[in-house]
Amino acid sequence: MAPVHLLTGPDLELEQIERWRLESLERAGYDRESAVVLAYSHEVDLHQATWLLEHGCSVELALQILL
Repeated sequence: MAPVHLLTGPDLELEQIERWRLESLERAGYDRESAVVLAYSHEVDLHQATWLLEHGCSVELALQILL
């Protein structure tokens, strides 16, 4: 049986933030794959990513702008 690795402290907090970012991006309209890429790209501004879709930008164009 493989050992279980429990996240604590900063690792747990980072995982929670990334999960929240992923869920927010999916709610904004990003498909799962695109949302994962953006959620784990910490230099990407979440508010800008959602703003782009809210103002008519396609997911493909938003990814080009953000990444």
